[in-house]
Amino acid sequence: MTSQDRGTTTQASLPLDAGADGATDPVGRPLPEFPEPAPLAGHGPARIIALCNQKGGVGKTTTTINLAAALAGYGRRVLIVDFDPQGAASVGLGVSPHELDRTVYNLLMERGAQLADVVRPTAVDRLDLLPANIDLSAAEVQLVGEVARESILARVLRAAEDEYDVILVDCQPSLGLLTVNALTAAHGVLIPLECEFFALRGVALLIETVEKVRDRLNPRLEVDGILATMHDPRTLHSREVLQRVHEAFGDQLLHTVIGRTVKFPDSSVAAEPITSYAPSHPGAVAYRQLARELVARGDAA
Repeated sequence: MTSQDRGTTTQASLPLDAGADGATDPVGRPLPEFPEPAPLAGHGPARIIALCNQKGGVGKTTTTINLAAALAGYGRRVLIVDFDPQGAASVGLGVSPHELDRTVYNLLMERGAQLADVVRPTAVDRLDLLPANIDLSAAEVQLVGEVARESILARVLRAAEDEYDVILVDCQPSLGLLTVNALTAAHGVLIPLECEFFALRGVALLIETVEKVRDRLNPRLEVDGILATMHDPRTLHSREVLQRVHEAFGDQLLHTVIGRTVKFPDSSVAAEPITSYAPSHPGAVAYRQLARELVARGDAA
């Protein structure tokens, strides 16, 4: 997530105290209480969530990393699947994609490749990474001739489902074959949406794609929510976009809203989630609230 702001965020863009009397979210809805998730008796089977938007720069990778870290902080075992040839999620967790010998590409294209040989632990407890690099860009072409080409990632992740509570797939900014693979493997889709008009225009197309995948490939797929990102309540434009998303998609718009702040690129440069880089910052508070909201909705373990 990139930012040109001055590092300030007004109170209106911050998550309000969950359950506070009279508290509302940024579009004026009563804000439910999102309690801290109860500890789990065991792990798995995982809920697979694809973070998807064909527009770039809307906060997919930032959300993947920070939501994963927040869920791990609540005792969940989480796997991030970097499914973007740019390898941004890998870089954001301190892995150099150019130095990797084996990545998710090998799992897709080599029948004998083992998940355990590719998964890497991160500096965050209970958070692992399935890394990617530019090799993944070749997979989209090579998969065209494969039988059941849309289901290759689903096959790969079967070996991980019993080991994790949540698997987050960070998709590339396109609606090509890799993204269709992620949607075919997923139980749910989380759509990060920048509070900007041109980002709004593509959401209907994305939801249409989700519906086609549900009808033809993956009947269990559902939209877990639309997450407003880069919200700046000081601008009329940002407030209007948020209101229009609510009018168009109703309760699919999550209560949690991620404000615009320079701390996100700062934490990316430091190669750690904002939840550990600046744990008391409003951005970290927001992602912990997002984790609680998804658990409360039943969209995360």
